Amino acid sequence: MEDAARKTWRTLEPLHGLIYFAPEAGEAYEALGLPPAMGGYFASRAAAMGPVPADVVIAAFFNFFPDFVRETIPSAWSIASPAQILEARFAAAGSALRARLGGLAEGPELEEAAELARRAGEAATAFPEGRPLFAAHASLPWPDDPLLVLWHAQTLLREFRGDGHIAAMTVEGVNGLEALILHGATGEVPPTTLRTSRRWPSDAWAAGEERLRSRGWLDPEGRLTDGGRTHRQWVEDRTDALAVPAYEVLGVEGCQRLRMLCRPMSQAIVEAGGFGFRP
Repeated sequence: MEDAARKTWRTLEPLHGLIYFAPEAGEAYEALGLPPAMGGYFASRAAAMGPVPADVVIAAFFNFFPDFVRETIPSAWSIASPAQILEARFAAAGSALRARLGGLAEGPELEEAAELARRAGEAATAFPEGRPLFAAHASLPWPDDPLLVLWHAQTLLREFRGDGHIAAMTVEGVNGLEALILHGATGEVPPTTLRTSRRWPSDAWAAGEERLRSRGWLDPEGRLTDGGRTHRQWVEDRTDALAVPAYEVLGVEGCQRLRMLCRPMSQAIVEAGGFGFRP
């Protein structure tokens, strides 16, 4: 079931991830008075938690340079309320998805996918413990539009998995910066991209690398050692296992059906937005 959980999340992720890249989202936040850099990620994703201080967002988002978060939070809440930001986010998600999905944004297959994804999302709400960002989004009312039901369900499933991923890394004694360094060391994403997108200073990054070398997880060139690969695999396997409770209600066959229904949608989004996913 772990394999089904991972594959289902991966296939549907472009449906959720579009909201962080679509110009429709930036325009919606700007209409509220939020500059693009302020509304596009921290405020929009954190709004479900209410007008929380920066330290809560730093903890929940895990791997961003703290001062980068503080550039947005809590000042964003003085410009637009979390409720206004959430309304704009849902509206932008609908507009962005329809623009890229065309005829796939409606019809019986879309409605079936929304129903399946909602079953999984609702099943996950029985396990909120230790998952604060998921629980915040799970507290929001479900939309009526089947397309937004699908989007909201994948948002819940994404945050459910993400909170579990953070828990696994915390158990291993890995902080957010070190998690980024280890990710970069896999070669999946250039380390420079990870460092600059999360705004980590080069000296903090270098110190994190040294800590990981001292644990035997990085070699002198910054590549994963056997110990580092073992750690990474344990975290990924544990993340998959922690995500299973959300998908058990569907079973392997239900997950396969959901993936089959959503794969054309995700492919259309990837082709239009260039996210680099392979659904």
